[in-house]
Amino acid sequence: MDNNGSQDMTVPVEGVAGGGTAYGFNDVETLKQSTDPTEVPTSDLVHVWCMPNTVNVGSQETPRSLEPINLLAARNERESFQIAMRPKVSWAVSSPSGSVQVQCNDLCSSAGDRLVVGQSLKLRRVVPVLGVPDALVPLDLPVTQLSLSPGETSVIWVSIDVPNDQPPGQYEGEIIVSAMKSDGGCSTHLGKHAKDQLCMELNNCLNIMEPVEGKPMDEVVERIKCASSSLRRILFSPSFSEFISTNGSTDMMEEDVVSNLALRIKLRLTVWEFIIPVTPSLPAVIGVSDTVIEDRFGVEHGSEDWYKKLDLHFKWLLQYRISPYFCRWGESMRVLTYTSPWPADHPKSDEYFSDPRLAAYAVPYRQVIAGDDSRESYLRKEVEILRSKLHWNKAYFYLWDEPLNMEHFDNVRKMASEIYAYAPDARVLTTYYCGPGDAPLAPTPFESFVKVPNLLRPHTQIYCTSEWVLGNREDLVKDIVEELQTEKGEEWWTYICLGPSDPHPNWHLGMRGTQQRAVMWRVWKEGGTGFLYWGANCYEKATVPSAEVRFRRGLPPGDGVLYYPGEVFSSSSEPVASLRLERLLSGLQDYEYLKLYESKYGREEALGLLEKTGVYMGPERYTLEHRPIDVLRGEVYNTCRPS
Repeated sequence: MDNNGSQDMTVPVEGVAGGGTAYGFNDVETLKQSTDPTEVPTSDLVHVWCMPNTVNVGSQETPRSLEPINLLAARNERESFQIAMRPKVSWAVSSPSGSVQVQCNDLCSSAGDRLVVGQSLKLRRVVPVLGVPDALVPLDLPVTQLSLSPGETSVIWVSIDVPNDQPPGQYEGEIIVSAMKSDGGCSTHLGKHAKDQLCMELNNCLNIMEPVEGKPMDEVVERIKCASSSLRRILFSPSFSEFISTNGSTDMMEEDVVSNLALRIKLRLTVWEFIIPVTPSLPAVIGVSDTVIEDRFGVEHGSEDWYKKLDLHFKWLLQYRISPYFCRWGESMRVLTYTSPWPADHPKSDEYFSDPRLAAYAVPYRQVIAGDDSRESYLRKEVEILRSKLHWNKAYFYLWDEPLNMEHFDNVRKMASEIYAYAPDARVLTTYYCGPGDAPLAPTPFESFVKVPNLLRPHTQIYCTSEWVLGNREDLVKDIVEELQTEKGEEWWTYICLGPSDPHPNWHLGMRGTQQRAVMWRVWKEGGTGFLYWGANCYEKATVPSAEVRFRRGLPPGDGVLYYPGEVFSSSSEPVASLRLERLLSGLQDYEYLKLYESKYGREEALGLLEKTGVYMGPERYTLEHRPIDVLRGEVYNTCRPS
């Protein structure tokens, strides 16, 4: 990504849809007048419209009318939507169709509070993978440029993060789209609206800074940051473009001046009083393969760079309300899982485990980095340290993935017994989708599956079962839960891996957005107390950071991959999220809305709301449209807000 130029991308992701097929391009009405962006409104050159975050907007998406955006968000919540753009005509000489400039403004309330561009408001370009929109590549802020291809719809993902302490109220702003001249010159002259906007921005800076005398230092610092952000945006605005240069090159802002010819997307966000809990109500533990990181980034296991890479991934993933754990598989699905690569007595481990955003952490059964201690002495030392900490109630051991026969189950019991010798109150998690194949526990496969707790007790406390086993029979949940001894602390978690397949909720590439978001609706309705996903970065092996990303053969596309290496798309080392990861986050936020409603009106009423709004009735019956989601969230907002 060139920070000073148009953000085109030809990226080495397996199956990336690319090129303008021009299909349908000549079907639109041809502009009968000039196509010079300095003479005609941007709306005459480009279709621009907005779509909900649950829609997969493909390259051949049909244009719609542009309407103002109205969003609702709690504090500590991320809300998002999409901007789609499709050229009506070609107005460029050197590029396929033409370029547009997209500029963002802070969202402001009538009380003067702000949601700042670059901090709360961010833009990412939606890049198709295997022809399906999925990768979200960051764009420059507050101004960015994109080239549009004839006959293709391009999409920007807009997300707004509302801080915990953001004052409630209505926030308004706009996103401005301007067609660029083909020769790179200015498309328009500065109009009255732009001048008014500039005047307002400067006045806002004064309003932010004038009342700092006598204020606490942390508030002064925050006001300075806010004012600096505003001044920087003004300085790099078109009004001052002729004075701004970098290393002798004219800044991209000089290439377009916002005016009345630009197209403006009005944005209103209502922030309400409810705060999404910092610590997720549902532990969603998701694996990150350390061997994939080692191979792709060329870092040696246990080296300083290795620790840095794992630390980067851990901290980045926390923003998605998930509790990451690192993992490496051994023979027969034995798995080493750990949340912190450092030993329990290292300050970084305490930092990780004490982070309020982390709902659960995996304790390794043996040393992650080989040392002189035996496994027994290492294990004893780890649990003795961790049991003395307040965060011990977050700890769990994940020892074996999907045991299949009596030998596997015996190994789980043996390993768990060693742990209990030092920590009788430890929690062991076991994933399974069947009973032992060589010793059926009951006459039918499902009955055998239900009886697995009898085989593992007391060597497992968290029984984590596959959603695939249930099929569309949610009534079978009762049979599973009835086998558990919840009074003794036993829990029921669920997971998805490979299955279930369409039309059931999952995160496979190409599934509907509501289908991906419904994974967490299902968890809430079935009453599970935790959720596990086997891998977020489990693509095929590569030894170069920017190498082509390939999904693993034999798995449904997207299975085990929720984000991409940043180096594939730009020089940035920050991971690139998928649409599916964003929808996972939305589902976890929906879970908190339902928990809030349940806490006020009871579980039966909350179940009734979920079904009455048409959001989710079962694994084959959930909304295919976005509106019911807004209806549900609005109902929670209206009935649960403080009077």
